[in-house]
Amino acid sequence: MPNLSEKKSGGNLAGFRETQKHLKSLPFYQPRLLLLNLLIYGLVLGGLATLNGTLLALALPFIIYLGAGLLFEPEEPRLKVSRYLSADYAVQDEPVTIKLTITNEGSRLEEVLVEDLTPTPLELLDGQTNLLTTLSPGATVELSYTLRGKRGAYRFSKVLITVSESLGLFQKRRVILAAGQFLVLPEATRLRRVEIRPRRTRVYSGLIPVRQGGPGIEFFGVREYQPGDPLRWINERASARHIQTLFVNEFEQERIADVGLILDARQQSDAYAPEGSLFEHSIQATAALADTFLNEGNRVGLFIYGHYIDWTFPGYGKVQRQRILLALARAEQGDGHVFATLEYLPTRLFPARSQLVLISPLLPADPEMLIKLRARGYRLLVISPDPVTFEQKGLPVNREVELAARLAQLERGLLLNKLRQAGIQVIDWQVETPFQEVAHLAFSRFQ
Repeated sequence: MPNLSEKKSGGNLAGFRETQKHLKSLPFYQPRLLLLNLLIYGLVLGGLATLNGTLLALALPFIIYLGAGLLFEPEEPRLKVSRYLSADYAVQDEPVTIKLTITNEGSRLEEVLVEDLTPTPLELLDGQTNLLTTLSPGATVELSYTLRGKRGAYRFSKVLITVSESLGLFQKRRVILAAGQFLVLPEATRLRRVEIRPRRTRVYSGLIPVRQGGPGIEFFGVREYQPGDPLRWINERASARHIQTLFVNEFEQERIADVGLILDARQQSDAYAPEGSLFEHSIQATAALADTFLNEGNRVGLFIYGHYIDWTFPGYGKVQRQRILLALARAEQGDGHVFATLEYLPTRLFPARSQLVLISPLLPADPEMLIKLRARGYRLLVISPDPVTFEQKGLPVNREVELAARLAQLERGLLLNKLRQAGIQVIDWQVETPFQEVAHLAFSRFQ
Protein backbone atom coordinates (compact mmCIF):
# COMPACT_ATOMS: atom_id res chain seq x y z
CA MET A 1 0.00 0.00 0.00
CA PRO A 2 1.49 3.39 -0.92
CA ASN A 3 2.33 6.07 1.57
CA LEU A 4 0.09 9.02 2.21
CA SER A 5 1.52 11.26 -0.52
CA GLU A 6 1.46 8.45 -3.07
CA LYS A 7 -2.12 7.59 -2.20
CA LYS A 8 -3.19 11.20 -2.59
CA SER A 9 -1.58 11.77 -5.99
CA GLY A 10 -2.38 8.27 -7.24
CA GLY A 11 -5.98 8.57 -6.12
CA ASN A 12 -6.44 11.93 -7.86
CA LEU A 13 -4.92 10.62 -11.10
CA ALA A 14 -7.01 7.47 -11.01
CA GLY A 15 -10.11 9.53 -10.27
CA PHE A 16 -9.37 11.87 -13.19
CA ARG A 17 -8.94 8.98 -15.59
CA GLU A 18 -12.10 7.34 -14.32
CA THR A 19 -14.00 10.60 -14.79
CA GLN A 20 -12.73 11.03 -18.35
CA LYS A 21 -13.65 7.47 -19.22
CA HIS A 22 -17.07 7.88 -17.65
CA LEU A 23 -17.76 11.08 -19.57
CA LYS A 24 -17.04 9.41 -22.87
CA SER A 25 -19.37 6.54 -22.07
CA LEU A 26 -22.39 8.79 -21.42
CA PRO A 27 -25.17 8.55 -24.03
CA PHE A 28 -25.39 12.34 -24.47
CA TYR A 29 -21.69 12.71 -25.16
CA GLN A 30 -22.46 12.54 -28.92
CA PRO A 31 -21.94 15.94 -30.65
CA ARG A 32 -25.65 16.60 -31.19
CA LEU A 33 -25.11 20.34 -31.53
CA LEU A 34 -22.44 19.81 -34.18
CA LEU A 35 -24.74 17.55 -36.19
CA LEU A 36 -27.55 20.09 -35.96
CA ASN A 37 -25.28 22.86 -37.23
CA LEU A 38 -24.05 20.74 -40.10
CA LEU A 39 -27.62 19.92 -41.04
CA ILE A 40 -28.65 23.58 -41.04
CA TYR A 41 -25.60 24.67 -43.05
CA GLY A 42 -26.14 21.85 -45.49
CA LEU A 43 -29.78 22.72 -46.11
CA VAL A 44 -29.09 26.47 -46.40
CA LEU A 45 -26.10 26.05 -48.72
CA GLY A 46 -27.95 23.46 -50.77
CA GLY A 47 -30.98 25.71 -51.13
CA LEU A 48 -28.86 28.71 -52.11
CA ALA A 49 -26.77 26.69 -54.55
CA THR A 50 -29.77 25.12 -56.28
CA LEU A 51 -32.17 28.07 -55.74
CA ASN A 52 -34.52 25.56 -54.12
CA GLY A 53 -36.82 27.21 -51.60
CA THR A 54 -37.97 23.86 -50.26
CA LEU A 55 -34.52 23.17 -48.81
CA LEU A 56 -34.47 26.62 -47.21
CA ALA A 57 -37.91 25.98 -45.73
CA LEU A 58 -36.72 22.67 -44.31
CA ALA A 59 -33.91 24.49 -42.55
CA LEU A 60 -36.26 26.87 -40.69
CA PRO A 61 -37.48 24.39 -38.02
CA PHE A 62 -33.89 23.43 -37.22
CA ILE A 63 -32.88 27.10 -37.00
CA ILE A 64 -35.78 27.76 -34.61
CA TYR A 65 -34.77 24.68 -32.61
CA LEU A 66 -31.19 25.95 -32.38
CA GLY A 67 -32.37 29.46 -31.45
CA ALA A 68 -34.55 28.11 -28.65
CA GLY A 69 -31.58 26.15 -27.33
CA LEU A 70 -29.43 29.29 -27.38
CA LEU A 71 -32.16 31.26 -25.63
CA PHE A 72 -32.49 28.74 -22.79
CA GLU A 73 -28.82 27.77 -22.57
CA PRO A 74 -28.09 26.92 -18.90
CA GLU A 75 -25.87 29.16 -16.84
CA GLU A 76 -22.82 27.93 -15.00
CA PRO A 77 -24.11 25.63 -12.25
CA ARG A 78 -23.47 26.69 -8.66
CA LEU A 79 -24.12 23.57 -6.66
CA LYS A 80 -23.10 22.49 -3.20
CA VAL A 81 -22.72 18.74 -2.65
CA SER A 82 -22.28 17.07 0.73
CA ARG A 83 -21.85 13.36 1.40
CA TYR A 84 -23.05 11.26 4.34
CA LEU A 85 -22.11 7.63 5.04
CA SER A 86 -24.09 5.49 7.47
CA ALA A 87 -20.86 3.95 8.83
CA ASP A 88 -17.14 4.63 8.75
CA TYR A 89 -16.45 0.91 8.68
CA ALA A 90 -18.43 -2.29 8.27
CA VAL A 91 -17.84 -6.01 8.33
CA GLN A 92 -17.66 -7.93 5.08
CA ASP A 93 -20.90 -7.87 3.02
CA GLU A 94 -22.63 -5.56 5.53
CA PRO A 95 -24.67 -2.88 3.69
CA VAL A 96 -23.61 0.76 3.92
CA THR A 97 -25.88 3.63 2.88
CA ILE A 98 -24.47 6.66 1.05
CA LYS A 99 -26.44 9.88 0.82
CA LEU A 100 -25.66 12.91 -1.33
CA THR A 101 -27.32 16.25 -0.63
CA ILE A 102 -27.24 18.66 -3.60
CA THR A 103 -28.19 22.33 -3.06
CA ASN A 104 -28.64 24.82 -5.89
CA GLU A 105 -27.00 28.13 -4.98
CA GLY A 106 -27.52 29.67 -8.43
CA SER A 107 -30.32 30.20 -10.93
CA ARG A 108 -32.94 27.68 -11.98
CA LEU A 109 -31.64 24.55 -13.69
CA GLU A 110 -34.05 22.77 -16.02
CA GLU A 111 -32.30 19.42 -16.15
CA VAL A 112 -29.62 18.28 -13.72
CA LEU A 113 -28.08 14.82 -13.95
CA VAL A 114 -26.19 13.87 -10.78
CA GLU A 115 -23.92 10.83 -10.94
CA ASP A 116 -21.83 9.60 -8.06
CA LEU A 117 -18.59 7.97 -9.22
CA THR A 118 -18.43 4.94 -6.93
CA PRO A 119 -15.53 2.48 -6.62
CA THR A 120 -16.13 -0.35 -9.07
CA PRO A 121 -15.67 -3.36 -6.69
CA LEU A 122 -18.70 -2.32 -4.66
CA GLU A 123 -22.04 -4.00 -5.29
CA LEU A 124 -25.21 -1.89 -5.51
CA LEU A 125 -27.96 -3.32 -3.29
CA ASP A 126 -30.63 -0.63 -3.32
CA GLY A 127 -31.30 2.74 -4.94
CA GLN A 128 -29.46 4.37 -7.84
CA THR A 129 -26.12 6.14 -8.09
CA ASN A 130 -27.58 8.77 -10.45
CA LEU A 131 -30.50 11.18 -10.38
CA LEU A 132 -32.17 13.35 -13.04
CA THR A 133 -34.06 16.32 -11.61
CA THR A 134 -34.94 20.01 -11.87
CA LEU A 135 -33.54 22.45 -9.33
CA SER A 136 -35.05 25.82 -8.48
CA PRO A 137 -32.91 28.50 -6.80
CA GLY A 138 -32.17 27.40 -3.23
CA ALA A 139 -33.75 23.95 -3.74
CA THR A 140 -32.18 20.80 -2.27
CA VAL A 141 -32.40 17.24 -3.54
CA GLU A 142 -31.10 14.01 -2.01
CA LEU A 143 -29.58 10.98 -3.70
CA SER A 144 -29.43 7.80 -1.61
CA TYR A 145 -28.28 4.26 -2.32
CA THR A 146 -26.90 1.22 -0.49
CA LEU A 147 -23.70 -0.68 -1.26
CA ARG A 148 -21.74 -3.61 0.06
CA GLY A 149 -18.29 -4.96 -0.68
CA LYS A 150 -15.44 -7.23 0.23
CA ARG A 151 -12.51 -6.36 2.50
CA GLY A 152 -10.78 -3.13 1.59
CA ALA A 153 -10.73 0.66 1.81
CA TYR A 154 -13.24 2.41 -0.44
CA ARG A 155 -12.84 6.11 -1.16
CA PHE A 156 -15.40 8.42 -2.73
CA SER A 157 -14.14 11.68 -4.13
CA LYS A 158 -16.06 13.06 -7.13
CA VAL A 159 -19.63 13.68 -8.20
CA LEU A 160 -20.33 14.29 -11.89
CA ILE A 161 -22.90 17.03 -12.58
CA THR A 162 -24.37 17.54 -16.06
CA VAL A 163 -26.67 20.52 -16.58
CA SER A 164 -28.70 21.04 -19.78
CA GLU A 165 -31.77 22.86 -21.07
CA SER A 166 -34.92 20.91 -21.87
CA LEU A 167 -34.05 20.65 -25.58
CA GLY A 168 -30.80 18.85 -24.77
CA LEU A 169 -28.59 20.90 -27.09
CA PHE A 170 -26.29 22.58 -24.59
CA GLN A 171 -24.77 20.73 -21.68
CA LYS A 172 -22.31 21.86 -19.07
CA ARG A 173 -20.45 19.27 -17.05
CA ARG A 174 -18.76 19.82 -13.74
CA VAL A 175 -16.93 17.49 -11.39
CA ILE A 176 -17.54 18.43 -7.75
CA LEU A 177 -15.46 17.06 -4.90
CA ALA A 178 -17.45 15.28 -2.20
CA ALA A 179 -14.96 13.18 -0.25
CA GLY A 180 -15.90 10.17 1.82
CA GLN A 181 -14.48 6.82 2.85
CA PHE A 182 -15.47 3.62 4.56
CA LEU A 183 -13.53 0.48 5.39
CA VAL A 184 -14.75 -3.09 5.10
CA LEU A 185 -13.16 -5.10 7.91
CA PRO A 186 -12.13 -8.74 7.51
CA GLU A 187 -14.07 -11.35 9.42
CA ALA A 188 -12.34 -12.31 12.67
CA THR A 189 -13.20 -15.93 13.44
CA ARG A 190 -12.57 -16.87 17.06
CA LEU A 191 -10.22 -19.87 17.42
CA ARG A 192 -10.59 -22.29 20.30
CA ARG A 193 -7.03 -21.97 21.56
CA VAL A 194 -3.62 -21.11 20.15
CA GLU A 195 -0.86 -22.72 22.20
CA ILE A 196 2.29 -20.59 22.36
CA ARG A 197 5.27 -20.85 24.72
CA PRO A 198 7.41 -17.69 24.39
CA ARG A 199 10.65 -17.53 26.32
CA ARG A 200 9.61 -14.30 27.98
CA THR A 201 6.23 -13.37 29.44
CA ARG A 202 4.81 -10.31 31.16
CA VAL A 203 4.00 -10.04 34.86
CA TYR A 204 0.21 -10.14 34.47
CA SER A 205 -1.70 -13.39 34.80
CA GLY A 206 -3.03 -14.96 31.64
CA LEU A 207 -3.24 -18.35 29.93
CA ILE A 208 0.39 -19.11 29.00
CA PRO A 209 2.20 -21.58 31.33
CA VAL A 210 5.59 -20.24 32.41
CA ARG A 211 7.13 -23.28 34.19
CA GLN A 212 7.13 -21.49 37.55
CA GLY A 213 5.24 -22.36 40.69
CA GLY A 214 2.46 -20.11 41.91
CA PRO A 215 -1.24 -19.48 41.41
CA GLY A 216 -2.59 -21.47 38.51
CA ILE A 217 -4.60 -24.49 37.44
CA GLU A 218 -2.19 -27.21 36.33
CA PHE A 219 -0.27 -29.16 39.01
CA PHE A 220 3.42 -28.15 39.15
CA GLY A 221 4.91 -29.70 42.29
CA VAL A 222 4.90 -29.92 46.10
CA ARG A 223 6.54 -27.57 48.58
CA GLU A 224 6.45 -26.85 52.32
CA TYR A 225 3.50 -25.00 53.74
CA GLN A 226 3.98 -21.24 54.16
CA PRO A 227 1.79 -18.90 56.21
CA GLY A 228 -1.01 -17.60 54.05
CA ASP A 229 -1.31 -20.68 51.84
CA PRO A 230 -4.95 -21.80 51.43
CA LEU A 231 -5.79 -24.93 53.40
CA ARG A 232 -7.26 -26.52 50.30
CA TRP A 233 -3.74 -26.67 48.83
CA ILE A 234 -2.50 -29.07 51.56
CA ASN A 235 -1.25 -32.35 50.11
CA GLU A 236 -2.46 -34.94 52.62
CA ARG A 237 -0.34 -37.82 51.35
CA ALA A 238 2.93 -35.89 51.47
CA SER A 239 2.07 -34.37 54.85
CA ALA A 240 1.24 -37.82 56.31
CA ARG A 241 4.77 -39.01 55.61
CA HIS A 242 6.25 -36.07 57.55
CA ILE A 243 4.65 -35.66 60.97
CA GLN A 244 6.12 -32.23 61.81
CA THR A 245 5.84 -30.64 58.35
CA LEU A 246 2.92 -29.74 56.15
CA PHE A 247 3.20 -29.82 52.38
CA VAL A 248 1.03 -28.04 49.87
CA ASN A 249 0.47 -28.45 46.15
CA GLU A 250 2.04 -25.87 43.89
CA PHE A 251 0.52 -24.93 40.56
CA GLU A 252 2.10 -23.64 37.38
CA GLN A 253 1.76 -19.91 36.87
CA GLU A 254 0.02 -18.66 33.74
CA ARG A 255 0.77 -15.22 32.34
CA ILE A 256 0.31 -13.12 29.25
CA ALA A 257 2.91 -12.46 26.57
CA ASP A 258 3.91 -10.10 23.78
CA VAL A 259 2.79 -11.42 20.40
CA GLY A 260 3.96 -9.90 17.12
CA LEU A 261 1.90 -10.74 14.04
CA ILE A 262 3.76 -10.36 10.73
CA LEU A 263 1.63 -10.38 7.59
CA ASP A 264 3.47 -11.00 4.33
CA ALA A 265 2.15 -8.44 1.81
CA ARG A 266 4.83 -8.93 -0.84
CA GLN A 267 3.33 -9.18 -4.30
CA GLN A 268 5.80 -11.87 -5.38
CA SER A 269 4.73 -14.23 -2.61
CA ASP A 270 1.06 -14.17 -3.63
CA ALA A 271 -0.80 -16.67 -5.81
CA TYR A 272 -4.01 -16.32 -7.79
CA ALA A 273 -6.90 -18.61 -8.66
CA PRO A 274 -10.40 -18.08 -10.10
CA GLU A 275 -11.72 -17.51 -6.57
CA GLY A 276 -9.33 -14.61 -5.96
CA SER A 277 -6.02 -13.96 -4.25
CA LEU A 278 -4.23 -16.08 -1.66
CA PHE A 279 -3.46 -12.85 0.18
CA GLU A 280 -7.11 -12.57 1.24
CA HIS A 281 -6.84 -15.92 3.04
CA SER A 282 -3.76 -14.63 4.85
CA ILE A 283 -5.78 -11.58 5.92
CA GLN A 284 -8.52 -13.83 7.36
CA ALA A 285 -6.00 -15.93 9.28
CA THR A 286 -4.29 -12.82 10.69
CA ALA A 287 -7.62 -11.41 11.87
CA ALA A 288 -8.53 -14.72 13.57
CA LEU A 289 -5.15 -14.96 15.32
CA ALA A 290 -5.26 -11.34 16.50
CA ASP A 291 -8.76 -11.80 17.91
CA THR A 292 -7.78 -15.00 19.73
CA PHE A 293 -4.53 -13.68 21.22
CA LEU A 294 -6.21 -10.48 22.41
CA ASN A 295 -9.13 -12.43 23.88
CA GLU A 296 -6.60 -14.38 25.97
CA GLY A 297 -5.26 -11.13 27.41
CA ASN A 298 -1.99 -10.91 25.47
CA ARG A 299 -0.40 -7.73 24.13
CA VAL A 300 -0.54 -7.93 20.33
CA GLY A 301 1.06 -5.85 17.57
CA LEU A 302 0.75 -6.15 13.79
CA PHE A 303 3.42 -5.54 11.17
CA ILE A 304 2.43 -5.63 7.49
CA TYR A 305 5.55 -6.47 5.50
CA GLY A 306 5.19 -5.25 1.93
CA HIS A 307 6.72 -2.37 0.02
CA TYR A 308 6.55 0.04 2.98
CA ILE A 309 6.32 -0.12 6.79
CA ASP A 310 2.86 -0.46 8.30
CA TRP A 311 3.17 -0.99 12.05
CA THR A 312 0.31 -1.20 14.53
CA PHE A 313 1.83 -0.59 17.95
CA PRO A 314 1.16 -3.39 20.50
CA GLY A 315 -1.85 -3.04 22.76
CA TYR A 316 -4.59 -4.86 24.62
CA GLY A 317 -8.30 -5.49 24.42
CA LYS A 318 -11.12 -4.42 22.14
CA VAL A 319 -9.54 -1.12 21.16
CA GLN A 320 -6.43 -2.91 19.88
CA ARG A 321 -8.61 -5.45 18.08
CA GLN A 322 -10.30 -2.61 16.23
CA ARG A 323 -6.96 -1.03 15.34
CA ILE A 324 -5.66 -4.26 13.88
CA LEU A 325 -8.82 -4.93 11.89
CA LEU A 326 -8.68 -1.40 10.46
CA ALA A 327 -5.04 -1.95 9.46
CA LEU A 328 -6.00 -5.24 7.80
CA ALA A 329 -8.85 -3.54 5.96
CA ARG A 330 -6.38 -1.05 4.46
CA ALA A 331 -3.72 -3.67 3.72
CA GLU A 332 -2.55 -3.85 0.11
CA GLN A 333 0.20 -5.75 -1.60
CA GLY A 334 3.22 -4.26 -3.28
CA ASP A 335 6.74 -4.91 -4.44
CA GLY A 336 9.77 -3.09 -3.11
CA HIS A 337 13.46 -3.80 -3.54
CA VAL A 338 14.13 -3.23 0.15
CA PHE A 339 11.46 -5.68 1.31
CA ALA A 340 11.99 -8.32 -1.38
CA THR A 341 13.22 -10.72 1.34
CA LEU A 342 12.73 -10.94 5.10
CA GLU A 343 16.31 -9.78 5.64
CA TYR A 344 15.22 -6.23 6.48
CA LEU A 345 12.45 -7.21 8.86
CA PRO A 346 12.68 -4.58 11.66
CA THR A 347 13.02 -6.97 14.60
CA ARG A 348 13.61 -4.11 17.04
CA LEU A 349 9.89 -3.43 16.90
CA PHE A 350 9.30 -6.69 18.77
CA PRO A 351 10.33 -7.24 22.40
CA ALA A 352 13.25 -9.63 22.90
CA ARG A 353 12.34 -13.33 23.31
CA SER A 354 8.70 -12.65 22.49
CA GLN A 355 6.37 -14.71 20.31
CA LEU A 356 6.35 -13.94 16.58
CA VAL A 357 3.71 -15.29 14.20
CA LEU A 358 4.42 -15.04 10.46
CA ILE A 359 1.54 -15.48 8.03
CA SER A 360 3.16 -16.06 4.65
CA PRO A 361 3.20 -18.47 1.66
CA LEU A 362 7.01 -18.21 2.02
CA LEU A 363 9.67 -17.61 -0.60
CA PRO A 364 12.82 -19.77 -1.07
CA ALA A 365 15.06 -17.16 0.61
CA ASP A 366 12.86 -16.71 3.72
CA PRO A 367 14.04 -19.63 5.93
CA GLU A 368 17.49 -18.10 6.41
CA MET A 369 16.11 -15.02 8.19
CA LEU A 370 13.57 -17.03 10.17
CA ILE A 371 16.30 -19.30 11.48
CA LYS A 372 18.27 -16.21 12.54
CA LEU A 373 15.26 -14.94 14.46
CA ARG A 374 14.97 -18.29 16.19
CA ALA A 375 18.66 -18.09 17.16
CA ARG A 376 18.12 -14.62 18.65
CA GLY A 377 15.62 -16.06 21.15
CA TYR A 378 12.29 -15.41 19.46
CA ARG A 379 9.63 -18.09 19.44
CA LEU A 380 8.33 -18.51 15.90
CA LEU A 381 5.04 -19.79 14.59
CA VAL A 382 4.64 -19.83 10.80
CA ILE A 383 1.17 -20.05 9.24
CA SER A 384 1.84 -20.83 5.58
CA PRO A 385 -1.08 -20.90 3.09
CA ASP A 386 -0.14 -23.38 0.35
CA PRO A 387 0.30 -21.40 -2.91
CA VAL A 388 0.93 -24.49 -5.07
CA THR A 389 -2.41 -26.20 -4.47
CA PHE A 390 -4.22 -22.87 -4.56
CA GLU A 391 -2.81 -21.81 -7.92
CA GLN A 392 -3.14 -25.27 -9.45
CA LYS A 393 -6.94 -25.02 -9.19
CA GLY A 394 -6.91 -22.26 -11.81
CA LEU A 395 -4.75 -24.18 -14.30
CA PRO A 396 -5.86 -26.73 -16.93
CA VAL A 397 -5.78 -30.39 -15.92
CA ASN A 398 -3.01 -32.11 -17.86
CA ARG A 399 0.16 -34.07 -17.25
CA GLU A 400 2.48 -31.07 -17.53
CA VAL A 401 0.62 -29.09 -14.87
CA GLU A 402 0.44 -32.10 -12.58
CA LEU A 403 4.17 -32.75 -12.90
CA ALA A 404 5.04 -29.09 -12.28
CA ALA A 405 2.78 -29.07 -9.19
CA ARG A 406 4.47 -32.18 -7.80
CA LEU A 407 7.91 -30.65 -8.23
CA ALA A 408 6.75 -27.41 -6.59
CA GLN A 409 5.27 -29.36 -3.67
CA LEU A 410 8.54 -31.24 -3.18
CA GLU A 411 10.43 -27.95 -3.09
CA ARG A 412 7.93 -26.49 -0.65
CA GLY A 413 8.12 -29.59 1.54
CA LEU A 414 11.90 -29.25 1.80
CA LEU A 415 11.52 -25.59 2.75
CA LEU A 416 9.00 -26.36 5.54
CA ASN A 417 11.10 -29.26 6.87
CA LYS A 418 14.10 -26.94 7.08
CA LEU A 419 12.10 -24.63 9.33
CA ARG A 420 10.83 -27.48 11.51
CA GLN A 421 14.35 -28.83 12.00
CA ALA A 422 15.35 -25.39 13.30
CA GLY A 423 12.67 -25.63 16.02
CA ILE A 424 10.13 -23.40 14.27
CA GLN A 425 6.49 -24.36 14.59
CA VAL A 426 4.95 -24.56 11.10
CA ILE A 427 1.34 -25.02 9.98
CA ASP A 428 0.96 -25.92 6.30
CA TRP A 429 -2.51 -24.64 5.42
CA GLN A 430 -4.55 -25.91 2.49
CA VAL A 431 -6.88 -22.94 2.18
CA GLU A 432 -9.89 -24.94 0.98
CA THR A 433 -10.13 -26.05 4.61
CA PRO A 434 -11.34 -23.27 6.98
CA PHE A 435 -8.50 -21.88 9.06
CA GLN A 436 -10.24 -22.51 12.38
CA GLU A 437 -10.36 -26.25 11.62
CA VAL A 438 -6.72 -26.37 10.57
CA ALA A 439 -5.63 -24.43 13.66
CA HIS A 440 -7.64 -26.66 16.01
CA LEU A 441 -6.11 -29.85 14.60
CA ALA A 442 -2.59 -28.41 14.47
CA PHE A 443 -2.48 -27.07 18.01
CA SER A 444 -4.10 -30.21 19.41
CA ARG A 445 -1.23 -32.17 17.86
CA PHE A 446 1.40 -29.78 19.24
CA GLN A 447 0.12 -30.03 22.82
